[in-house]
Amino acid sequence: MQTNLVEQFANTVEGQEAEAILRACVHCGFCTATCPTYQELNDERDGPRGRIYLMKQFLEGGEVTEKTREHLDRCLTCRSCETTCPSGVQYGRLVDISRGLIEKEMERPPRDRYLRLALAKVLPNRRLFGWLLRLGQFFQPLLPKALAAKIPPRQHPNPWPLASHERVALALAGCVQPSATPNTNASAARVLDRLGITLVEAPEAGCCGAVNYHLSNHDAGLEAMRRNIDAWWPAIEAGAEAIVMTASGCGAMVQDYGHLLKDDPVYAAKARRVSELTIDLGAYLLKQDLEQLKVHRNPGKVAFHCPCTLQHAMKESGTVEQVLRKAGLELAKTRDNHLCCGSAGTYSITQPALSRKLLSNKIEALTLDNPAVIATANIGCQMHLGSQSPVPVSHWIELLDR
Repeated sequence: MQTNLVEQFANTVEGQEAEAILRACVHCGFCTATCPTYQELNDERDGPRGRIYLMKQFLEGGEVTEKTREHLDRCLTCRSCETTCPSGVQYGRLVDISRGLIEKEMERPPRDRYLRLALAKVLPNRRLFGWLLRLGQFFQPLLPKALAAKIPPRQHPNPWPLASHERVALALAGCVQPSATPNTNASAARVLDRLGITLVEAPEAGCCGAVNYHLSNHDAGLEAMRRNIDAWWPAIEAGAEAIVMTASGCGAMVQDYGHLLKDDPVYAAKARRVSELTIDLGAYLLKQDLEQLKVHRNPGKVAFHCPCTLQHAMKESGTVEQVLRKAGLELAKTRDNHLCCGSAGTYSITQPALSRKLLSNKIEALTLDNPAVIATANIGCQMHLGSQSPVPVSHWIELLDR
């Protein structure tokens, strides 16, 4: 693709990165076949190829309207198009860069602005989110049905193991997971304990930075990344062998720390090391002897939903399924595994109608074989699926813990 960026962008690091990505695109359109929003809306501007043209137009100085931003906002950033693209176009980076630049050029309407501000203030704040969640759970019976369905039932976490092992791995508590699904990391710690590995959370580590970064508040996202690096660094220097991710949305972001902070003179080397150590829980378990993890109580057929961040960003499609089979679990048949469930970070809140349609499609695809349980690998997907699923939804590691 030929490009001619305006000087405003051509002389910046982000502009040069965006131009290199644009030039890799050959307009083939293979991406449209696996784009969830294009499949639903049948509008070229709601598919990757059309959005690439819209972003190119903006970066070359063309007029950008609210309609342009609407089409970009509808993108889930699921990155399914990246898995399909024969040219290796880094579409996810291009969208992040372009959205961030457009955000500086065009002010949003007040309603959108305040909604995004609220999301950026509440979700990354672990204590505030936890308090609001408890409040919502208390008043859940009185809330409108649609809103009440979004609130997960309160979990009472299993105890963490007390044993200490020579092998140590780090975990990220995150921002939403400790309150909404506290059993996720507790179950991971218990399973790893059986394998002779101690899982440790750094108390000072918080949001991975994805919420702010994907809402185009890049500075706040990068600051969250630096805080996490500072929180993990003493344990890394002490010999922690991995940063094991139980939420693939966070895992995808942390694996990008090295790239996003590559020009930071203080954090570049540390960020690169953090990204190198970051691994999904399923991939980490596949490296271990799994004979001790055989499941003795069969929960019935398990329908596994592989989050977009796991299969398209972290490139771990099929990994968790291997672990579950090795543990003796029976996997249910599913379809359209490459398509997003509609959660996509804050997407279910900022684009509720389209998100609900994608969720409905995904629930149908996951329950066609009458599973006893749906398992997934990301907190956002877990809560989103649980709001409509006719069968229980849990993180897959809980099945091994049980």
